[in-house]
Amino acid sequence: MTVNYTVKADVIDIATDSPQKGDIFLVDTNVWYWLTYPPASLSLTAYQSNYSNYITDTFTAGATLCCSGLSLAELAHIIEREEKRLSSYRSSSNNKEYRHNYPSERTKVVSRVKAAWNRVKNIYALQISVELDENTVDNALTQFSTQCLDGYDLFILESMKQESVNKIITDDGDYVTVPGIQVFTANPGAIAAARNQGKLITR
Repeated sequence: MTVNYTVKADVIDIATDSPQKGDIFLVDTNVWYWLTYPPASLSLTAYQSNYSNYITDTFTAGATLCCSGLSLAELAHIIEREEKRLSSYRSSSNNKEYRHNYPSERTKVVSRVKAAWNRVKNIYALQISVELDENTVDNALTQFSTQCLDGYDLFILESMKQESVNKIITDDGDYVTVPGIQVFTANPGAIAAARNQGKLITR
């Protein structure tokens, strides 16, 4: 079923865009997952490979990449889930059993997550912070009622606001529902919706 995005962001197709000197991008967790977790790169679709190429081009152009520390939580969750799927315990244990009952598997998960996050911080991006005070949480809850975002996205968006970053590189179409930001994506559904609603822009 096609997702009915109501597009409020400006959307840029990274397959045709070139990063520019002075661009400051927040890179979303899904892109870090494909770039820094080796098993993920083995199952990339054709369009998903555009993210790696675009990230490489940002360095050539002199643009800046940022990450949110909140992505670590999401990345750790996704990597643990994938390691369980790839293991011999995928059908014989639930998530809690996998995490606690098999020390060698836990060691491998921790190693994978640490390696991925070290690559994010040491090779690709500057980490931006977010102050999770009562005001931030209230703002996130308000955002939750007006845009179709999940919990991780709400706080990543808050970190962007606090650091005055309005460009995000992401495969997550939910972000196109947020006004006032620029979404750099290769997501076919998000791009098609933006085109149909007059929100696909060319720089």
